[in-house]
Amino acid sequence: MTNYIIRRLLHMIPTLILISMVSFVVIQAPPGDMLTSRLAELAEQGELGSESAMAQIDALRERYGLNDPIYVQYIHWIWKIVSKGDFGQSFTYEMDVMELLAERLGLTLTLTLSTLIFTWIVAIPIGIYSATRQYSIGDYGFTFLGFIGLATPNFLLALVIMFIQVAVFEAESVGGLLSPEYIGAAWTWAKFVDLLKHIWVPIIVIGTGSTAGIIRIMRGNLLDILGQQHIQTGRAKGLKEGKVIVKYGVRIAINPLVSRLGLELPNLLSGAVVTGIVLGLPTAGPIFLTALTSQDMYLAGAFLLLAATFLLIGNLLADILLAWLDPRIRYE
Repeated sequence: MTNYIIRRLLHMIPTLILISMVSFVVIQAPPGDMLTSRLAELAEQGELGSESAMAQIDALRERYGLNDPIYVQYIHWIWKIVSKGDFGQSFTYEMDVMELLAERLGLTLTLTLSTLIFTWIVAIPIGIYSATRQYSIGDYGFTFLGFIGLATPNFLLALVIMFIQVAVFEAESVGGLLSPEYIGAAWTWAKFVDLLKHIWVPIIVIGTGSTAGIIRIMRGNLLDILGQQHIQTGRAKGLKEGKVIVKYGVRIAINPLVSRLGLELPNLLSGAVVTGIVLGLPTAGPIFLTALTSQDMYLAGAFLLLAATFLLIGNLLADILLAWLDPRIRYE
């Protein structure tokens, strides 16, 4: 197992390099660069041709290395990350990229992991219930709700919940992860409790589709396994039905879900980005969108690189968990 983990960690290095190269090139693919918006502002103010304005533009081009070829810009950026841990300066926000992303990326990952836990806690018991009570009223009901959950886009569900909060519960403010008095304040127990009060809305928005999908997969897997011979043998030997289902059915049926963690994490992270934009959350989503529209290559590239790193680590942890659950994989 140790050798397997080391090999996977080594494979992550070229993967991250390739991701960083592709993202760096794609961000700069549209015409113009980071200074395009600044030039447009100067044109509106009638200062585009002034010497001071052009000197400012030239200084910014030199500062951010925009006069260099794209491959030179990429090499300088990667070298600073590897040698100094410096992801560069954000042109849009005029501050260090890591300082800008630190808390927002932490909240994004907290929201993603909380949603993952929520989907599993809700979906697996419902999937077991539907499989053990096939074609019952409850099974049909959960199947119907599952199809609705799969068909509803995250942003639409977010808008519906915001409308319900205002129209039904007469909420004074909607969206956000914290009350106004805690925004920008140091982390305390009171701030953490306030976060728990607000986080359930984005969790439901992000996790509805994944929950519905896991319910369908768990139900189908368990139905297949409950019809196999080893289950029938256990029942014939007089084992309790609960033990047969949990120990010999659920334990095997859950393996495909563990292997799907590598696919679920990117979906949940992208859902967190979209939901953060719609609900106005203090996550990485809104500033990532701003970075893309303004071609802020250092900010957008740093977010994509860090997100890819966390996702690769999540895939590795999912593989380790699967090997722990299924001895056959350890033997292989």
